[in-house]
Amino acid sequence: MNDTILNPHYAELAESYLFSTIARKIAEYRSAHPGAEIIKLGIGDVTTPLVPAVIDAMHRAVDEMGERSTFRGYGPEQGYEFLREAVARGEYAPRSVEISPDEVFISDGSKCDVANFQELFSASVRVAVPDPVYPVYLDSNLMAGRKVEFLPALAENGFQVELPKSPVDVIYLCSPNNPTGTVLTRETLEKFVNYALKNGSVILFDAAYSAYIRDEKLVHSIYEIPGARECAVEFRSFSKTAGFTGVRCAVTVVPKELETLRKMWLRRQSTKFNGVSYVVQRAAEAVYSETGWAQIKSVIDGYMANAAAIRAGLAQCGYTVYGGEHAPYIWWKLPGEEKSFDFFDRLLKSCEVVGTPGSGFGACGEGYFRLTAFGEAAATRRALERIAARLK
Repeated sequence: MNDTILNPHYAELAESYLFSTIARKIAEYRSAHPGAEIIKLGIGDVTTPLVPAVIDAMHRAVDEMGERSTFRGYGPEQGYEFLREAVARGEYAPRSVEISPDEVFISDGSKCDVANFQELFSASVRVAVPDPVYPVYLDSNLMAGRKVEFLPALAENGFQVELPKSPVDVIYLCSPNNPTGTVLTRETLEKFVNYALKNGSVILFDAAYSAYIRDEKLVHSIYEIPGARECAVEFRSFSKTAGFTGVRCAVTVVPKELETLRKMWLRRQSTKFNGVSYVVQRAAEAVYSETGWAQIKSVIDGYMANAAAIRAGLAQCGYTVYGGEHAPYIWWKLPGEEKSFDFFDRLLKSCEVVGTPGSGFGACGEGYFRLTAFGEAAATRRALERIAARLK
């Protein structure tokens, strides 16, 4: 094959995706230590089964697919009306945010959406991403050949993202933040919305973890900020909210004030995507039923109890920690000058516990380590006991 036909920008990426590297390291350790009980508090995958209301809805939908009168083939690329209405009613109306169903797009994952949405912009746009942050924002733009400005989020300012130092066209924000577990304040979001309106920028706002915010006074949606409908696209996910990591369903909201983008996204999805299955969309609809939401809140409460336990356990060992109060992630400040990937190896070897090196989320993540609250409660307790007893 002639290598000159390949996309040269892939050479600008790290050799492998962050979590692929972690999986390889775990596999190597397990091969050398076949009897090891490795406790994974690294990748943000859920461990609690789907709630009964969701399972019941899936069973009913499967039965419908078995009858000629109720069978469905291809669905609408934007999603079934019943789910788009449920999202507008369940996610936004309780916060007095007006979102209409035709501004809602249903997909098979917010990771896909935040990676794919950049296709709507020219190759020359100036992009800004927080540091540290979810790697997909950066990688998808590097694949497209764009230059990226990093917006530091440091402990000194409560991990509030700084405004760009020069004009940019597209800004990625994530709140609650993955990996720091912190929430952007209303003041910070107002600054970014005002910046975007002044500079004609578009904000891509990832709210995948908004259901974990415990304080109702904190901002759950970018659309709570005046003017955001004129400059912001929002992404939401059923993966962490409702345990759909293995089921796949998500939401992208493109307001009518961004009508050109809305039409382009519909055209893109119609061309490249055949929609989420009917069974999955009925399951997602059940999330917003009174029974379903109560059951899901109970699951989230369990994960947040894990987060509180991790925070308390590490603090008792004398460590400085952030996050874990309004998000399922704990951002662990490493003592001394140890590199985060070196700490990953040491933690695995001494405690057989897995987390995520902070440097994998950006240069500002070096010196930190992310733990997730998505593990089983008993396993999380054992991990903390090992850390307290073995980590020196």
